[in-house]
Formats: sequence, C-alpha cells, structure tokens
Amino acid sequence: MTLIRVAGAALNQTPLDWDGNLTNILRAIEIARQSGAKLLCLPELCITGYGCEDTFHSPSVHRFAWEVLRSVLPATEGMIVALGLPVWHKGGLFDAASLVVNGQVVGFVAKQHLASEGLHYEPRWFKAWPEGKVDEIRLDGRCYPIGDLVFDCGGIKIGFEICEDAWVAQRPGANLARLGVDCILNPSASHFAFGKLEIRKRFVVEGSRAFHVSYVYSNLLGNEAGRIIYDGGVLIASGGRLVAMGPRFSFQPVLVTAAVVDVGVNRMDRARAGSFLPQLGAGSSQEVRLEFSWPEIDPEPNILHIPKWETGPNVKEEEFFRAITLGLFDYLRKSRSRGFVVSLSGGADSSATSCLVALMVERATAELGMDGFRRSLPYIEGLASCTDSRACVRTLLWCIYQASRHSSAETRQAAETVAEAIGARFASVQIDDAVEHYVRIAEGLLGRTLNWETDDLALQNIQARVRAPLVWLLANLEGKLLLATGNRSEAAVGYATMDGDTCGGLSPLGGIDKAFLLGWLVWLEKEGPEGLHPIPALAVVNRLLPTAELRPQEAGQTDEADLMPYDVLDVIERAAIRDRKSPVEVFRGLRTHFPHCSPAQLATWVERFFILWCRNQWKRERYAPSFHLDDENLDPKTWCRFPILSGGMKRELDQLRQVFAETNAEKSLTNPR
Repeated sequence: MTLIRVAGAALNQTPLDWDGNLTNILRAIEIARQSGAKLLCLPELCITGYGCEDTFHSPSVHRFAWEVLRSVLPATEGMIVALGLPVWHKGGLFDAASLVVNGQVVGFVAKQHLASEGLHYEPRWFKAWPEGKVDEIRLDGRCYPIGDLVFDCGGIKIGFEICEDAWVAQRPGANLARLGVDCILNPSASHFAFGKLEIRKRFVVEGSRAFHVSYVYSNLLGNEAGRIIYDGGVLIASGGRLVAMGPRFSFQPVLVTAAVVDVGVNRMDRARAGSFLPQLGAGSSQEVRLEFSWPEIDPEPNILHIPKWETGPNVKEEEFFRAITLGLFDYLRKSRSRGFVVSLSGGADSSATSCLVALMVERATAELGMDGFRRSLPYIEGLASCTDSRACVRTLLWCIYQASRHSSAETRQAAETVAEAIGARFASVQIDDAVEHYVRIAEGLLGRTLNWETDDLALQNIQARVRAPLVWLLANLEGKLLLATGNRSEAAVGYATMDGDTCGGLSPLGGIDKAFLLGWLVWLEKEGPEGLHPIPALAVVNRLLPTAELRPQEAGQTDEADLMPYDVLDVIERAAIRDRKSPVEVFRGLRTHFPHCSPAQLATWVERFFILWCRNQWKRERYAPSFHLDDENLDPKTWCRFPILSGGMKRELDQLRQVFAETNAEKSLTNPR
C-alpha cells in the first residue's frame, strides 16, 4: 500500500499583479504544507495570470514571471509544487507548467492542445508542444528539460494534462499511462459556464479510471481580468472515484483542497487491466528522475463535501447568482471603484442588477466576515463605520429613478420599494425639463415641431440619453462604477439607446437572456439562494410588464409588443446565433416550439430578428464589458464576431418569405373553406 497526500489550489489571480499573485501562491503552499500534502498543483499560468492577452508577447512579462518563480522556490522545501507560467523557447512561446521539487526547478511541461474556440485565443500567443518531444531550455545559465515529460519523484511518477489537454479526444493521459504515471496533474484556467462542472467531473473521474491514476485538477477562481469568471472547484479523483471537491464561487483568494490517494491500488488495477499495454524500450528520454522522500501516512477516509444547492432543482439560478456576485466583488476591488451606481427604472433588468449588488455584499460579509470584507476594500473609507451588510450596501450602492412625464407611478413605486428592501441609497429626479431643452433646440435647427407621428424613435431616444449625464456625473463624483443594465436578448436585436441606457463601465447582465432573467426574479422573490433569503419586495416588479416607458402612456408601450415575446426571441437567438441556422431553418424549428402561434406571426418574428440582428452589430461592438455565463454569448470581443456592415441577409430573408408563401398555399389546399 502506497498512500500519498495530494492537493490542488484555486487561486484568485490578476493579470500582471506580480506581488498579489505571489502572495496567493505562497499562501497556497503554506496551507498545503499545513494539511500534510507533499504534492500541490496550482492553476494554469498562475504566476502571470491567464488573461494577459497580447502582453504575453512582452519580454518583460517573461522576465518578471521567472523572477516570481525563483522567489517561490524557498517555500517549496520538502514539497513538490506545479506552477504555471509562459515560457519562451527557440522563438516560440509556450503555455507551461514548471515542476519544483525541494526548492529546485526540475523541468517544464508545455501544453499540447491549445483552446481556440469561443472566448479562447490561445493560438494567438502560444504554440502547441508536439507529443513525445523533449528539449532543453537555458535560463540564468542553467539548462532545464522542457516538453512532454514524466517526473519520477522518489518512485512516484507524475505527469501533466494542462487544461485543454484533457478536453480533447486524444488526451496525453493515455500516453502517460503507458509510461507508468501514478498521478496526473491538471493545472487549468477553465471559465465558468452553466453546467460545465459536470463535464469537468467526467473527464477527471474518467481519466483517473481509464489511466489507472490519481488525478488532481486545479482551477482559477474569481473575476480574473474583467469578463471571465472562474468558479474554482478543485477536483481530486483516484481509480475512477471522485474523492475530493473544493468549494466554488468563493470570495476567499486562496482555497486548497487535499486528499489521500492510494498509488499502490491504482498500479495493481492497471496491471490487472487486459487492455493496458506498457510502453517498453522507449520513452526514457521523457523521464526525469529525482530524489524525494514520501512520508508514511495512515489510511484515512476522504470526505466528499457537495453543497446542497449543487444538487437541488435550481442549480442554474444558484450558479447565476453566485457567478455574478463574485464577478461584481472582484471587479469592484480590482478596479478600485468605491461602489456602484444603477439607474433603477423599476423594471426587471435594473432591479436584478441592484439586487445582485446587495446580494454580493451579503455573500461576501457572510463568508469573509465584516472585518475581512473591509480588508478586501480598504480604500473605501465609508466602510470603516459599517457594522452590518445593510449599512455596507447603503455605502456602496446608489439607485436613481429618473422620471419623465411618460413614467408611471407603478414603476416609481417598484424602484423605491426594491431600493428600500435591499438597503440602497435612493433618489428620484424629473428629467422633463432637460428633455424639452434638447427638443426645443432641435426644433429650432430643423424649423419644425417634433411630434410622435413622425419622430417617434428620436423622441424615445432623447429621453434615454438625457438620463445618462446625471448618473455618469454621480458615478464620477462618488468614484463609483456605473452599471449598465441591459441583457443579452436586447443586445441581439439592438433594443437599447446608445449613450442612453447602454451607458456604464460594466454590464453584469449582458451575458444572460431576458426570458431566464424574468424567471430568476420570480425565484428570487419567492425562494432565494441557499444560505441567504428571498426578496419578497420584487413582487411589485414581477407584476409589471417589461416596458421602456418612452412613449406616452396611452400608447401602452411594452417591450414584447415592440419586439416579440421574450421566450420566442430566446429560441430564435439560440437557433440563429448559437446553432448558425438560416432564417428558413429557424422558422421551421419555431413552428415546433410554438404550435399555438400562427405561421404568419412566427415568420414575422423571425424576419424581424434577423433584420435587427444585422442592423445592430455596431451597438454590440460598443456595449460595456459583460460577464461570460454560457456558450451563447454575443460579445464580439470574446465570443461572437459578426460584420458591422453586411448585406443584411437579403437573400436568406427572401427565401423565408418564399417558404412562408408556399406553406400558406399548402395550407389553403389542404384546408379549403
């Protein structure tokens, strides 16, 4: 029986924050040492941060990364630690993991498969290392092995799959198993997306079973660089069983998860497997042999902790809440903003945004304690006198209701009720004088009177734009971050006023569809997150039909009347953008989803979506950064690129009209009156 204690760490790193990243690395090593772990896997590119973008090509980045690595070495005496950093070699840049043993760098393993889909652009910076190749790199006058390596540390063989390496069909783990590896380390920077944890669990557990190894998966944590949220969630498996899982969405900067694994059992299972064929007479150049003393440890049970919310019926609602609140907290402290300003209209989007800020404060103070929360935001002086989370919310969050003559008493009441319920500062102001001022100037320039019959869109937009200067001014005066409140569904069709309701430095809801958000607000009103509470005051918001309130009230304006039902818009968007279907294919699929709607109505909605989608790419290019939440993001800078100028899908829409006409003709023949 060969028992060893291994550990993985989730770290909240920041690109190019050398001192902060080093502090977290050293803290993780210290915690792992205290737990008795001798082998520690840290996340991918943890020294530099994963999101360095084009600065990866800066020579100074590699100089500082090497300096940080060297400064870590004394803390690793008596341990084996894997740290991620970029490495220049023979004119190429490689995403590498360095293995440090007993205070010495013993080699570098380079990533073999680069992530290039969705928000990943790794081939822009890195080269993929070829399978089975080993070379030598010279740093500070000393040579180190680099490549597809296996490390024999005191009789325990260690190999690597770096993040994407484990997501591909031809995983390096299969070759590592043939080389007799006992433990595979996976340093990752795996962004959060709904449901993604289950995929990670599968490749970790299945890798440990198929390769007859112990498998340690580490991940980044938090909002590292602005748009991407990492959920942490260290995973340790052995022999086909998940034996440990670390917390996700934590506000702690460092989390270490350890477990005892039995290397001897895995070796015997491998020997008994008829399909296993060891690699003989080759591969010796891939192996680095090192002295290392593993202590004798007693058997002990690994207790697998899985939070109740992760197995409940509202996992997506919980993940959304936890991801956004963590993203807001990190964006706040890393940007050194002194809080948030929200233009609270009383509608679903702005109410959700405001509630998420308040819930962020509650989550953070509950996990970190009031002192820990204040220490995380030491530059915000007003927090020093706060004694509870509600007082912190009042210090951090300004909500402003800006009414025009078209605003209703119901939305004002909703805005005030929500602000009071969550403890935010609230003010209501009237904007009619400012709107009329601009309208009069325009009338003078044009020599005519503006009216709703001929100038509908312009008169709507000026109201939204007039609201922007005040909230920007307030944010500037208070040193706070203005939050835009738009959602992904509105972005898809450009249902927003540029330089009006799109104003803000961050758009927390920009990655989520309106149909889900409306349901989430009902859940938050009636149930709420595990460990916190519902917000019953949202009932007044949930009773209202979504409306921009930019036309006279007698017009009865609603969002869905302007566009289409949000559940229909959501289905069209997924089919058209995520699944790349043509208008005709979307129309045919929509008839199955919504059989109660007439073909004429469905065809109208499909045509409207594609026209608005093509017309409004320029708006999506200008939206404030949003958080990535799933693989349906519309952010053109990280996920979904589309030309600003295009042919507008004229031929495709002509085909839709023709198919609809044929459908109607067939219906007339089969159902004569």
